[in-house]
Amino acid sequence: MAIIYQINPDNPQERLISKVVDELRKGGVIAYPTDTVYGIGCDIFDKKAIDRIRLIKGKAHKSPLSFICPDLKDISKYAMVSNRAYKVMRHLLPGPYTFILKATRLVPKLMVSKRKSVGIRVPNNNICLALLQELGHPIVSTSASFGEYDIFTDPQEIDIRLGHQLNVIIDGGELGHSASSVIDLTDNDNFQILRVGKGDVSMFQ
Repeated sequence: MAIIYQINPDNPQERLISKVVDELRKGGVIAYPTDTVYGIGCDIFDKKAIDRIRLIKGKAHKSPLSFICPDLKDISKYAMVSNRAYKVMRHLLPGPYTFILKATRLVPKLMVSKRKSVGIRVPNNNICLALLQELGHPIVSTSASFGEYDIFTDPQEIDIRLGHQLNVIIDGGELGHSASSVIDLTDNDNFQILRVGKGDVSMFQ
């Protein structure tokens, strides 16, 4: 069963953040709070851990996985960002958005779609940012759920439903059901809304 750490969402305890990151470095899979829903994640460069996440999500989950970065500067290492896309992201991040961008060669092939694109987030969440700072590179991000609508909002529910498949569950309090809005920025002339979620998408309509 997973270890559960209660981490303060406003002031994450460094000692507990270090313990979670140690698990990530050992190939662990974790559940963690974001600024939208609870995510399931691992080290972006750990193939075996990524395969475990795909198994947790089920065979039907064939879509590319997203990952979280600490800031815009970090995104440029992993994605090709046009000037127009950069202005949009600078205006909206950190926040409840997943942006689809063309991936660079630094992104593992397991994370890249057939269109050579990848989903990237910069969540407005102190626990996420503390984990990223300690780990030093991105963390995989997919919702803690069965399917698109059966989203788990409570750490205890995650433990009951998924705990046997996870190494760590971070208890950052109860969250809502609304996932991030997904915006495709790969076509510089035509940004597209792929999913309307928690983030305001009026500027793209």
